[in-house]
Amino acid sequence: MIRVLCSAALMAGLALPALADVEIREVTSPGGIKAWLVEDHTLPFVSVQMAFRGGASLDQDGKRGAVNLMAGMLEEGCTQDDGAALTSQGFAEAREALAAGMSFDASDDTVSVSAKMLTENRDEAAALLHCALAKPAFGAEALERVRGQVLSGIQSDAVDPEALAAKAFDALAFGDHPYATPISGTEDSVTGLTAADLQAAKDRTMARDRIVVSAAGDISAEDLGKLIDRLVGDLPATGAEMPGRAPMDLTGGVTIVPFDTPQSVVMFGEKGMKRDDPDFFAAYVLNQIMGGGGFSSRLMEEVREKRGLTYGAYSYVVPRDHQETWQGSFSSSNEKVAEAVGVVRDVWADIAKNGVTEAELAAAKTYLLGSYPLRFDGNANIANILLGMQLDHLTPDYLKTRDGEIEAVSLEDIKRVAAEYIDPARLRFVVAGQPVGLEASN
Repeated sequence: MIRVLCSAALMAGLALPALADVEIREVTSPGGIKAWLVEDHTLPFVSVQMAFRGGASLDQDGKRGAVNLMAGMLEEGCTQDDGAALTSQGFAEAREALAAGMSFDASDDTVSVSAKMLTENRDEAAALLHCALAKPAFGAEALERVRGQVLSGIQSDAVDPEALAAKAFDALAFGDHPYATPISGTEDSVTGLTAADLQAAKDRTMARDRIVVSAAGDISAEDLGKLIDRLVGDLPATGAEMPGRAPMDLTGGVTIVPFDTPQSVVMFGEKGMKRDDPDFFAAYVLNQIMGGGGFSSRLMEEVREKRGLTYGAYSYVVPRDHQETWQGSFSSSNEKVAEAVGVVRDVWADIAKNGVTEAELAAAKTYLLGSYPLRFDGNANIANILLGMQLDHLTPDYLKTRDGEIEAVSLEDIKRVAAEYIDPARLRFVVAGQPVGLEASN
């Protein structure tokens, strides 16, 4: 353990000067869109990350899966500024010719756009990305192909115990909120989606009033402002109204999703903590000790190392935009899963009652302080971190204050947070499989 901690400290020391040099500039485009920029002219390319708040949570009733399918269609052809149509193949060929990277994705809370552009091709790459963002074609042939890919994924999830457990967990937790159902939708809902539905989904989600932008690399603040307006300046000014808070309907007990498999998948959790809670860093450090710290975590030690009940057991603090959970997961053979569930409960109970040790706290801090600078290892990663900071409503000073917040977490803080948020009686276990000796309970 000492060797591991020393190695982490050494790596942190080597990486810290690079992190200390990360200077975030706040940029406002001529059109009024705000962005964060880390300017670095070492290499001749820039990474641009964008996210539109709302995401798949803005699916209309009866149209579940529309935002997800829409995001998958953005690279499948578009109408250029001169009115010329660009097919799916034409878009891919143009992107390749420019050596540009562009990807689009949807989650519960965002529609995201990622782009990498060489400085020498930036104008042409921006024109191509603007084509995808402003005037996607949603053509019939491409729509059927991408729809088929989504339907294939839905069918695969129906025979995937991990997907089944996650689906059941969300349905139990979030009531009638969009969080309660998969963003991919159902076979019926996706089959019924039209090009008009996808255009409506784009207009509902990809609007200027909910955009977050970051960039890192070979671009000035002035040029970034112009680039942003070029990319999104003619998107709708406003999008759909955000959904309200999701309910938190989790109660203690066990839910079993019967599935014929030799190994059960387990998801477990209870109510969590908001990202802006004053005790968030204490919860963050506590989670590292509980189940976020690899082989050194309590869950890994008790469930895997001591008893060999699983290959891995993990926990996560999940502060979504409209509800929070503190949850975890593991897989175990059907014959051992009942014992593993009991061990997880015991770990939860012990931490709730007794907190953690000074050695555990010190090790968690060392890891969290040492590993963070290593994430700043390229323009794309830096831009992505800046985007996440903005989505979490942090300020640029976070890079300077984060370490101090972690260092300040005390054993008393951990014990207080554990007593409030960690309760084995509130844990809901969702088991997809054929667990032996484990019965469903409310």
